[in-house]
This record gives sequence, C-alpha cells and structure tokens, in this order.
Amino acid sequence: MNDPAAALQSDEDSSIAEALATLKGLLTVDETLEAWAVQHRLFAIAHRRVLIAATTGRFISLSRRLIGGYDSADIRWQDLKESHIKAGIIAADLTLVAQSSADLNIASEVNRVWTFEGLRKDQAAAIYRICQQHDQVWREKRRVRELEELRARSGGVQIGGGQNQFAAADSTAGAESESARRLRQAREMLDAKLISDAEFETIKAKIIANL
Repeated sequence: MNDPAAALQSDEDSSIAEALATLKGLLTVDETLEAWAVQHRLFAIAHRRVLIAATTGRFISLSRRLIGGYDSADIRWQDLKESHIKAGIIAADLTLVAQSSADLNIASEVNRVWTFEGLRKDQAAAIYRICQQHDQVWREKRRVRELEELRARSGGVQIGGGQNQFAAADSTAGAESESARRLRQAREMLDAKLISDAEFETIKAKIIANL
C-alpha cells in the first residue's frame, strides 16, 4: 500500500533537487554554493515555491515558471546594504536591501528590496549569517573608499593639520555609525532567537568597549 505522505515527501525532494541542479548550473567557474533555503509548502500555496542561495560571490533567488524552467535574479555582495530576518514558530522571513548601482558606488539612492517569506527557519538563519558577514566586509570597503574620495576631493591641501583632523573626525564618525549598526544587528539576531540573551550582552559589551 502506497504511503501518501512518503510520496509527497519524495516529490518535494525531487523538486528541490531539480532546483538545486539548476542553481549549480548558474555558478561561475570560481563560485561556490555556501547555503540555500526553500519556502515551506504552506507558504507557497498561491505561487511556485522560491529557492534562495548564498554563494561566495552573490545572493541568488530561483523561482519556477508555471510552464517550465526557472527565473533567476541575484544581488552581488558588494551591492548589499542591509539584511533582516524575522523568525516565527515554524518559518522565517528574510529581507535584503541592495543598491541598484554597481561596485563601490556609495552615492546610490535607488535601492532594491527583496523579501522572502515562509522560509525554513534553520536554512534562512544560515543564509542570514552569510549575508551579515559579506555586509560587514563590503561596508568597510565602501567606508574606506568614501574616505579616499573625500581626501581626493580636498585636493590634498593641509592647513594647520586640518586634513588630518578632518580624516580623524570622519574615521570617528564612521566608527560610531559602525558600532550602532552592529548593535542593531545583534538586537535583530536576539529578536529572531538566533543568539541568547547572554550572547547579546557579550556582543553589546564588546561594541561599547570599542567606542
């Protein structure tokens, strides 16, 4: 006698395996898949389920077409500005905010906002952590680039140590902004139950100590 639940699970596994195979076919030669997440069936009743993934070079979303095949979209890590996670009892929502411009363009004001609802919680948390890691790396690169551009626009003129004072003030402001951002991200991870209260207090203490 056939087991309907087992058959359904088999169909789901087959569908995910097919999507992952398509995803891996999109990777470049030096690109590696780091983590992936898929929506619960319960949250994709009215549409095809979405699979998202984090690679060494970008974030990718993959959705199946009604007729066949897949549509894909991606965000390069250097364009990522923010990422947020909201965890529920059985699923999590992941939101990414990215610049529409490329490379280290820090003046961009046009953003893309992507929200993926009903993701498997453990998988979404893994991708969120990767997003945070890449966000921190590229945020620091953009900060350094901005400082270099400000120095270049000043023409290298130094009056009574004014340039050095300006650079120091800019660096201090950047450090304060970075500290506030790290504290906010730690609070979001606490709210999403990705870290404990004790871990949050430890992170907060380290951030405050570096001010």
